Formats: sequence, structure tokens, C-alpha cells
Amino acid sequence: MTIYSFKTRLVFLLALCVLFIFNTLSEGQESISFKTVVIDAGHGGRDPGAIGKMSKEKDIVLNVALKLGEYINKYLPEVKVVYTRKKDVFIPLNRRAEIANENKADLFISIHANAISTSKIYGSETFVLGLHRTKENLEVAKLENSVIVLEEDYTTTYQNFDPNSSESYIIFELMQNIHIDQSIYMASLIQSQFKDRVGRRDRGVKQAGFLVLREAAMPSVLVELGFLTNQSEEKFIASEKGQAYMASAIFRAVRDYKVEFDSKSKMEDITQKQLEKEQEKINYRIQIASSKKKIREGSSIYKKFDDVWMFKEGERFKYTTACNADFDSILVALKEVKNKVNDAFVVAFKGEEKISVNEARKIQRSKN
Repeated sequence: MTIYSFKTRLVFLLALCVLFIFNTLSEGQESISFKTVVIDAGHGGRDPGAIGKMSKEKDIVLNVALKLGEYINKYLPEVKVVYTRKKDVFIPLNRRAEIANENKADLFISIHANAISTSKIYGSETFVLGLHRTKENLEVAKLENSVIVLEEDYTTTYQNFDPNSSESYIIFELMQNIHIDQSIYMASLIQSQFKDRVGRRDRGVKQAGFLVLREAAMPSVLVELGFLTNQSEEKFIASEKGQAYMASAIFRAVRDYKVEFDSKSKMEDITQKQLEKEQEKINYRIQIASSKKKIREGSSIYKKFDDVWMFKEGERFKYTTACNADFDSILVALKEVKNKVNDAFVVAFKGEEKISVNEARKIQRSKN
């Protein structure tokens, strides 16, 4: 049996609290069209992020973030762009997610650049919130999360989360991001654009425990543009041309995501309206039988009528045939049904709810 330390148990409890807050924030996050994107330029101010031979992460990602916003404003003017920062200032990690939540964003994009001990590694990768599956993913998360030590009273703000302790990342085992599918889809679009349109090495879509994504109540991704520790890659992403290419790639991914988002939302809206319409629809049927027990299919009234529909009212099972929204038409059908069941009569339904025939006729007259 494994005996967990007090700290581990505390982390689990805190995770459950975070999960509750996350789901609460997400419940109201319904939208029928893609309206708002929050662009987060990582690091800033006293936090330089990764440092290359000729550049700093905070400067590169800010330039790419601003260019991305410009492209969206120009080519998707109906979409509101919100930045977590537009200049070289320090923004706490938890505040970045708060900005996205406050603006009811449909998408949160956090932009970063990577660094590693060996200069041979290069390429772009995009992360979504989740449990790290490899040591390498954990190290990336540790690097990006380590910025919290620059914040005042960070141990209180992040409930004693230690960015350098593997034990702290247990919290992400309990977090089920309800937007994981949309986040992975967006991340895949970004990686495809990086690979196919910009010619970058595709390091894939990955999962890891990033604090900046943890409390974002919408689909969220963290983009690693490339490695500043690789001389060739640093030269590219530090250049104005490289930054324009990377920003345009992310923009195209946003554009494609918006098309899919709006299309799906439109279909869901149509389906909901159809459902509501069906629930309000008036139909007349002809009742042909009533029984305390279910009538076995293939016997009794089932032999007399091809179209038999059952509903339960109180403790009795009732059976109808024919269905028509027009009252005069159902009366014509009733004459034929009475040839087989003499005591048949008309009943009315609003959606699947049985109502009186008089009420049904009043509703129809009020609509006409």
C-alpha cells in the first residue's frame, strides 16, 4: 500500500477545488459564434524567459503576439482580440488566465520560445493542458512554470505549488480539461501550419501541466515557436521575417478553427431550434386502446393497424394510430379507424406531452 505524504494529500484536495472552479467557469461558456481570442505573450518585464545568443524569449513572443493580433484584426475584423500584454511588462501567470475568463474568450493562445541543454534540438511544438507523458514534457512545463517564483507571495497564490517538484504535478492527474478535444484540434492546426506553410520541424502536439492554462475556461494552447538554444532556429524566429511567418501560421490556424467552430455551433443551434420547435408542435392522434398491461406487439391492435404508437398516462398504457397536425384531416382518418375500433377517439399532443383537444386547437388558432 502506498502511503501519501500530507503534502501529496493536500495537493490532491487543492486539485479538486481547482477542478470545481474550472468547471464552474466553463459552464457558462456557451457561444454560437467565434467572437473573442486572447493572445498571451509569455514572460515579460523582469522575466526574460529563455535567453539565446542574440535574443530574449520575452521580446520574440511579444512581437509574434502583436503580429498575430494585427492579422486577425485585418482579416477577421468580427473577432475581438485581447492581449494579456502589449508591451514589456511582467504579468503573473494566474492573471493571464483571468484575462481570458473575464473576456469570455473562445480561444486562449499562449506564445513562448523554448530552450534546452543541447543545441542540436530544434523545431516547433504546441502543448495542451494535461499530464506530462515524458520527462522532456515535464521539463518544458517546469521551465515555463518557474516564472511564478518572481511573483510576490507565490506560495499562497498557487497553493504551495513548487514548479521544480515532480510531486506538485500530481495535481494535473486530477484535472480533466473539458475542452481537451478542441484544444488538441487547435494545436494540430497550428502544427500543420508550422510544418506545411513555414517549413518548420514538427515536434508535434503534446500535453503537460502548465499553470498558465490550468484555469482558462476555454480551449487553450501553449505554442513553443522554436529553440533559442539552436543557433539556426534562433536566427529565424528572432528575425522580422521569421516572426511574420510564425504569426501568419498561427493566424491561419485561428481562421480554420473559427470556420469549424462557427459551422459546428450553427448546426448545434439549428438542432436546438428544431428540438424546441418539435416540443411546441401540435399533433393529433387517434386513441384505439387502453390497458393496465402492455399489449404484446404482433397481437390485438397491432394486427389491425400498421402504425401504432404507445404512451403511458398514469398507470395505464395507451395506444394510438395515425398522426396529423391538421384537425380536419385527423377527423377524416377517425371515420376509417372507427370501422375497426368503434370507440376510437381523437387525442392531442404538444410535442410528447398530452393535452386536451380544445387546448391544442386554441394554440393552433393563436398561431394562425
